Amino acid sequence: MKTLSLTIFLIATTIHLYASTKSDKKLRNITKPFIVTALLMYYCFATSDIKLIVVLALIFAWLGDLLLILKGNKYFTIGGISFMISHFFLVLSYNEEVIFERIDPIVIIILALLFIGIVSYIFSHLKRYLPKVLFFSMFLYLLINGMMNCFAIFRMLSNINIATITTCIGSILFFISDSSLFFIKFNKDSIQKTHFWVMFTYSIGVLLIVLGLID
Repeated sequence: MKTLSLTIFLIATTIHLYASTKSDKKLRNITKPFIVTALLMYYCFATSDIKLIVVLALIFAWLGDLLLILKGNKYFTIGGISFMISHFFLVLSYNEEVIFERIDPIVIIILALLFIGIVSYIFSHLKRYLPKVLFFSMFLYLLINGMMNCFAIFRMLSNINIATITTCIGSILFFISDSSLFFIKFNKDSIQKTHFWVMFTYSIGVLLIVLGLID
């Protein structure tokens, strides 16, 4: 079942990315739900210790994918909330393996300021394109994504190994995906015209997160 789940993920992702390059919205919408579904199946079959918080993180990411398929800022906002909840569950998962005594407090401060700075820079360029009603909620969302990244880095610094490095890279790709999505959706002058890179970084990012959380 592990092989089947991973095969479904690879097929769904490949077709979805192809559809993204062709701006085939119908095919993208059909394949999108299978990406995280396959990864959830893979996690459950691959790990010897299924953690509820990881399962919930993937379920809320899957729900967010479904909501973002629907048109309108209302569904975009609700989908964002679902992903925000997913990030919180990932933070809880990462935190189980964080040993703060091994991390210099200066590093924690620098990482927090770094992501606050990156998010502020991104939104300074997005501000004129965003609906005012969405600005602060989206700003908060990306900050929470940044917090999820910080805890992935804290987990890695607590115990540097393949698993923690893998999850850390996946979390960073998730952040890049979300940032790219905002520009594509709202900045019509963006050099990115399709969802290919958004979904490429998202799909690979979630895959790496899952791989790094398997015991």
